[in-house]
Amino acid sequence: MDITIHASFLPHDDPDACLAFYRDALGFEVRNDVGYDGMRWITVGPADQPGTSIVLEPPAADPGVTDDERRTIVEMMAKGTYAGIVLATPDLDDTFARLQAGGAEIVQEPTDQPYGVRDCAVRDPAGNLIRINQVR
Repeated sequence: MDITIHASFLPHDDPDACLAFYRDALGFEVRNDVGYDGMRWITVGPADQPGTSIVLEPPAADPGVTDDERRTIVEMMAKGTYAGIVLATPDLDDTFARLQAGGAEIVQEPTDQPYGVRDCAVRDPAGNLIRINQVR
């Protein structure tokens, strides 16, 4: 089979703050920015990977989610336990320094993990956990 990852979805509760984080702090390009019925979807991704995107979506967008589930999602986002993604970079220290200078919420500074990965962790403005691995 020939299958690739095309898009991953992360929730947002402040589209402008998330846009600034992914565009300005991470350096991703904005591929789409669509509003509908008071909600906004923003598609971003690395410029050198046009086939891979992250879609930042409002958590209330899915009509199959109940009001109770929406409240739970909002609570989990506030705690930073709802969603996350793992990114990779050849220069973890430089990437971490840029994120720190950009005001990202730091969860873990660059660390050599006992399972063989060097990584760090930050949260985006919606509370999503972003782990960044160093590619060796």
